[in-house]
Amino acid sequence: MSTTYQHTRILSFALIGLLLAGVSGCSNEDDAQVVIASDLSVAVRATPVTAGIDALPLRFAGVVRARQRAQLTFQVGGVLRNRAVDIGQSVTAGQILATLYNPELEPTRNAARARLEELATQADQAEREAQRADQLFERGVISAQQLEQQTSRVDALNAGVGSARATLKQTEQLSAESQLRAPFSGRIETLLVEPGEFVAPGQVVMRLASNDGLEVEVSVPAHLMGELVVGQAVPVWSSLTGRQEMGRLLELGQGASQAGVLYPMVISLESSDFRTGDAVEVGVERNMGNALRVPLAAVMRSAAGLAVFQVTEEGNVRRVAITVYAMQGEQAILGEGTLKQGDQVVYAGLTRLADGDAVELLP
Repeated sequence: MSTTYQHTRILSFALIGLLLAGVSGCSNEDDAQVVIASDLSVAVRATPVTAGIDALPLRFAGVVRARQRAQLTFQVGGVLRNRAVDIGQSVTAGQILATLYNPELEPTRNAARARLEELATQADQAEREAQRADQLFERGVISAQQLEQQTSRVDALNAGVGSARATLKQTEQLSAESQLRAPFSGRIETLLVEPGEFVAPGQVVMRLASNDGLEVEVSVPAHLMGELVVGQAVPVWSSLTGRQEMGRLLELGQGASQAGVLYPMVISLESSDFRTGDAVEVGVERNMGNALRVPLAAVMRSAAGLAVFQVTEEGNVRRVAITVYAMQGEQAILGEGTLKQGDQVVYAGLTRLADGDAVELLP
């Protein structure tokens, strides 16, 4: 017998011995099933679905601005001749802030004034001639037709005087528009044009902000409109320091409710700690009633949508589709679904699970 054949027989007997030892190690069929079940159970951690959320705070970003503000413009075009203010300077109502040079304004005004004077002189002379014509008509020297012609001339000249007076007033107003005056007392926030630059009619030259109160405007979704009331107090946080102050809802935009539409909301700020230009966040508390919530760690995302693994009474897990309405901290707020308060959902060990797996709950 060869050496190779002897080695083969020895290995065969060794394998048969190991198989027989394995079978004899399982005393009966039930013990084997226990071992297999223990090997297939997945160790996970679960938590109950909770409810009873009082409020869900939502924050909306905005920038503090003056309650009364204006973008100042010239009503006529021309070159900015001079500017009498600087950024941050305080001004009073009626103060001249800048002047404009337009070579057409003054000649037009002078021509209108000369035209008015000319027509006024002609009207006075025609009035005197009409009085003499009336005397001559009474004495029978002129006819009624000649008297009527003289009276018509007086009426036409008086109408011309009125028109010339209106034209002069218009040109004087245009000339006055070459001076930019402060409409109210406040502080210069921005200067947009330098002396020597051309300014078009209606072009913003500078921005003026009043010192009487601050406000912030934010945009909120349509589904929050029904829970907001003008006059209610709302929290406002500084984005830089995190400091919280209280504001009051001053204005609320109205319009047709459409999905995805944002509505303006203006909040007045009474605290003196805020300044114009500060970035802030306005809080709106949404009453969530008895909405359910689960840890964010329990939520799974796949091509089929969001879901959680619910632990059944039999010790298995089943995949349950969910709808996340909102998030609050580390919690997901659920919409209507098949889960109920008290149901156990897995939040640790998700990656080793499949639908229907048996689980072992860890403390």
